[in-house]
Amino acid sequence: MSAVSRLLIDRTATPIGELIVVADEDGALRAIDWTDHEDRLHRLLRLHHPGGYELRLSRDPGGFTRAMDAYFAGELAVIDRLPVRTGGTPFQRAVWAALRGIPCGGTVSYRELAVLAGRPAAVRAAGHANGANPVGIVVPCHRVIGSDGTLTGYGGGMERKRWLLAHEGAFRPDRPFGLFH
Repeated sequence: MSAVSRLLIDRTATPIGELIVVADEDGALRAIDWTDHEDRLHRLLRLHHPGGYELRLSRDPGGFTRAMDAYFAGELAVIDRLPVRTGGTPFQRAVWAALRGIPCGGTVSYRELAVLAGRPAAVRAAGHANGANPVGIVVPCHRVIGSDGTLTGYGGGMERKRWLLAHEGAFRPDRPFGLFH
């Protein structure tokens, strides 16, 4: 049986809602989600910590709260340097690694994500792995869009996705229908 994971939790206000930051005691980011989706955060933590987990309130664990505040203040590259540790299947981890390779201000389609993850025919599986990402924003699942350039689902809601992409410079209001490519 796996040991209980001891995790540190903090919350911070952002322009698009309160964000929950979860880190481990070794200094790795384990989860990020919005407070209005806290149930999903706990579901993902249970999946990634089969021995169970304990959350302890901690001010700015691992410097992650401060880093997220900096990201929302416009220091976009700060998320590229954050250490992340997740569970997941080998394919999920490949998708999440591919997501981290999408440059800030860039977007990819689900088909392109599947190619980047090494399984070009696994478009639907890449979409599911994208949706199971426990470290949104830092592992930037919001940078995945439809193959026609339109916005597609985002666990935090479409308005947040639109805001994050605009914040990163990916949104192009001069393009018809809000296309991003």
